[in-house]
Amino acid sequence: MNQVSQRLIPFGESIFSTMSRLAVQHQAVNLSQGFPDFDGPDWLIEAAVKAIHNGPNQYAPSLGNPLLRQKLSEKMEREAGLKYEPDREITVVSGATEGIAAVLLGLLNPGDEVILFEPFYDSYPACVAMAGATARFLPLRLPDFSVDWEALEKLITPKTRALMINTPGNPHGKVFSGHELDLFRQLGERHPQLIFITDEVYEHIVFAPAVHVHLASLPGMRDKTMVISSFSKTLSMTGWKVGYVFAPPALTAAVRASHQFLTFCSVSPLQAALAEVMDRLPDYTTELQQEYLQRRDLWCNLLEEAKIPYNVPQGSYFVISDVRSLGHQDDVKFCHWITEKLGVAAIPASAFYHTPGAGRGLVRWAFCKSLDTLRQAGQRLLPLRHS
Repeated sequence: MNQVSQRLIPFGESIFSTMSRLAVQHQAVNLSQGFPDFDGPDWLIEAAVKAIHNGPNQYAPSLGNPLLRQKLSEKMEREAGLKYEPDREITVVSGATEGIAAVLLGLLNPGDEVILFEPFYDSYPACVAMAGATARFLPLRLPDFSVDWEALEKLITPKTRALMINTPGNPHGKVFSGHELDLFRQLGERHPQLIFITDEVYEHIVFAPAVHVHLASLPGMRDKTMVISSFSKTLSMTGWKVGYVFAPPALTAAVRASHQFLTFCSVSPLQAALAEVMDRLPDYTTELQQEYLQRRDLWCNLLEEAKIPYNVPQGSYFVISDVRSLGHQDDVKFCHWITEKLGVAAIPASAFYHTPGAGRGLVRWAFCKSLDTLRQAGQRLLPLRHS
C-alpha cells in the first residue's frame, strides 16, 4: 500500500454514498445527497443531443472548449467586472470536485498547510492529504457559522499556503457578507504568501437579502484568488460534471499541470452544448433563484410543523438542524434511525468536521427536490412532533 492510500484510509466510503445506499435499502425519501430529483431545462438537453449527433465527440483540448472558455470569460466580466483571459486564466474541469483536486494538487507541496473551515465539503481534506500537505481546521461558530477571526489569525504560520472558502456554503448555507470578505482581504494583506481558494458552486442559488460577491473582485484579490465553480448545481445536471477554474496565469499553470493527469478533459459534447446556451444563463438563473426560494421556504415550514429546529440558509440548497433539543445527541444515530424508521434520509453533519465533538447533533437536509417530494418527506417526519 502506497503512502497516499495510507493517508486516505480514514476517509473510507463517503457519507453521501453511505446515506444514499441506506435510502435505497429502506425506500426512504433521499434528502441526503445533494442532487435534484428532476433534470435541467429542455433547451439544455436539446443542445446536448445536437452536440452528440454533430460532434465534437473526441477529446476536447485539456484546458477546455475554446468557445466555452470565451463564454465563461464574458460571464465573469458581466457578473463581477472581472476580466479573465480565456487561454491563460480559465480551465474547464470535470466538475468542481475535480477542480478542487486539480487546484490543491497543483498548488501544494509536502509540508504546506491549508486552512479549512468546519463544516467543510468532504473532498477538501482528502485532496489536501493526496497532495502531501497538512490541513488545519477552524470550526465556524454556531448558530450563524461565523468566523472566529482571532483564532483564524493564530492558525496562520509561515507554512500556510492556502485558505479554502466555500460561499454559498455546503452544508451550512452561509453566504459570506461583503464585510466578511473584506476581512479576508485584509488577512491577505497581512499575509502576502496566502492563496485564497473559493468554492462557489452555489453562486446562483442565493436568497435575498444575501448577495453573492466574488472575493476575487475585491481590490488586490484577483491575483491571489483561485475561483472554482460548476454548471452542475446551476443547471440541475449534477451528472454532467463540467466545472471551471478562474486564476491568474501562474496559478492556472499549476491547475493545468495536475488536471492533465487527473482527467485530461471534461466531456466534449457537453462542453459544446454549454457553450451554445451560455447566453441564456442570466434569465435562467433569475428563475432558478425563485424556484429554490420556494423549495427552501416549503422545507423550512415542514420542519417547523415537525417541531424540528433549523437555520434558514442564505444560499445553496441545504438546511441545517440541531436535533439535540429533540433529545438526539448523536447525529449519526439519528440519521440512521429516521432513514430506517421514518423513511427520510439526511446527512449527519458531524461528517463535515474534523475537530472531535464538533458538529455533533447537526443534521443536513437537501431541499433540491420537487415540491411533492419535499411534502412527502415532511409528512413522514411528523411523528417527531410527539417524540
